[in-house]
Amino acid sequence: MSIRERLSGNEAIATAMRQIDPDVFAMFPITPSTEIPQYYAQYVADGRVHTEFITVESEHSSLSACLGAEAAGCRAVTATSSAGLSYMNEVLYVAASARQPIVLAVACRALTGPININHDYSDSMAERDSGFIQLYAENNQEVYDNYLQAHRIAEHPDVRLPLMVCEDGFITSHAIENIELEEDDAVKKFVGEYHPEHYLLNKNEPLAVGPYGVSGYYMEARVAQAQAMKNAKQVILDVAADFEKTFGRKYGFFEEYRMEDAEIAMVIMGSSAGTARAAVDQLRSEGVKAGVIKLRVFRPFPGEELAAALAGCKAVAVMDKSEGFSACGGPLFAETAGACINMEKRPRIIDIVFGLGGRDFTVAAARGVFERLKGIAAGGELGPVYTHMGQRER
Repeated sequence: MSIRERLSGNEAIATAMRQIDPDVFAMFPITPSTEIPQYYAQYVADGRVHTEFITVESEHSSLSACLGAEAAGCRAVTATSSAGLSYMNEVLYVAASARQPIVLAVACRALTGPININHDYSDSMAERDSGFIQLYAENNQEVYDNYLQAHRIAEHPDVRLPLMVCEDGFITSHAIENIELEEDDAVKKFVGEYHPEHYLLNKNEPLAVGPYGVSGYYMEARVAQAQAMKNAKQVILDVAADFEKTFGRKYGFFEEYRMEDAEIAMVIMGSSAGTARAAVDQLRSEGVKAGVIKLRVFRPFPGEELAAALAGCKAVAVMDKSEGFSACGGPLFAETAGACINMEKRPRIIDIVFGLGGRDFTVAAARGVFERLKGIAAGGELGPVYTHMGQRER
């Protein structure tokens, strides 16, 4: 039976971690993820978990410790944000190429510079091609639920890849919301024990982790890793189906809102989706056929499924809460446009970069985006494909 509670996103993640009781938690603090290891340290002090809690000297070291623990056959976790995730950069790629299913909680926060501690997706999007699976949450319930599913996805024998559980810094990480927690025994049964197939401490199988990949082997290893990311798509859906059967809450690659007959639509991620839905409700009451797609899974990118969901639209705005500095749009736009490129009949697509460094996103702002889409759908000029919204003009 679910337990009604009020928790922040950080405490929801720490609670999920406690219920799973990983073998190793290697920690280094950074705002706004610091509360996660703080809560967990209390669980350790109170004897509520059996985890080896390691305090290290940097984020690079925390992920390195997790990498060593996973290679030895342990279930390992950590948490970070912003520059801490950037500092892990080298080890992110090593962990993914070594096929170690570490679960990393990321309270997404703007990258320097200038220095800013508020929310956008600069940090996680900068690591989008590291080989980590990436799940994103709109609210605290989704943060908790994504974490409960994370280990089963990452550790699946067809996948064996590390995974980021991403929440919105401060907006989700620190805000307290009503949430349904599951009983400890039910969580343990759902997640299960970790039984790695290959690990360093298996005396019956000599093994090297992270060897030098000469030209005759490197590409094959990368192709196998790429195939594992493809395999993750079906595993994500299978785990979500079992999660719904067990706990009653439904998840997929993305959530469609009023998309059944939508002519104009917005593709968005995280906590901003609620604002977009409020705008859609207003527009629907005025007879405008607007809809929203809230993306949950960014890696592996569900391109084919997203293209199918947008097939009936005339105009689409992709909302990027990070700046890709490509001079032609942000990362979510690039993925979405690429997914739609071979459709026989595809919508006209624009990219809007918004919310950088915690800049507000309002219902009025969302309506402004939809007003522009209305004009495009009616046959008007497309205008600039790549624009910014919410900044002060000179």
